[in-house]
Amino acid sequence: MNDLELKDQLNRIEDALCNTKSVLTADEVSIFTGLSKKYIYTLTSKRQIPFYKPMGKVLYFSKKEIEEWMLTNGVMSSQQIQDKASSYILRKKT
Repeated sequence: MNDLELKDQLNRIEDALCNTKSVLTADEVSIFTGLSKKYIYTLTSKRQIPFYKPMGKVLYFSKKEIEEWMLTNGVMSSQQIQDKASSYILRKKT
């Protein structure tokens, strides 16, 4: 097995681990989100990402909360804006 195949296999294993666990470490959050581990720590120090620190040292993250955090500040598509405007206009006419 060459280095590229080995790296690909390790990436698949990491992905599988992140998909089956409900509590993640900083390393796993980094893999799951695609953000660097350093940036994850920056977000925790600024309290901009939900995390847990049960023993006062190691950080843990709820996968569900990270997914919800990733979906904050959504941006509507042009079609969604158009639909919302049309709906608003129809309601105001009645």
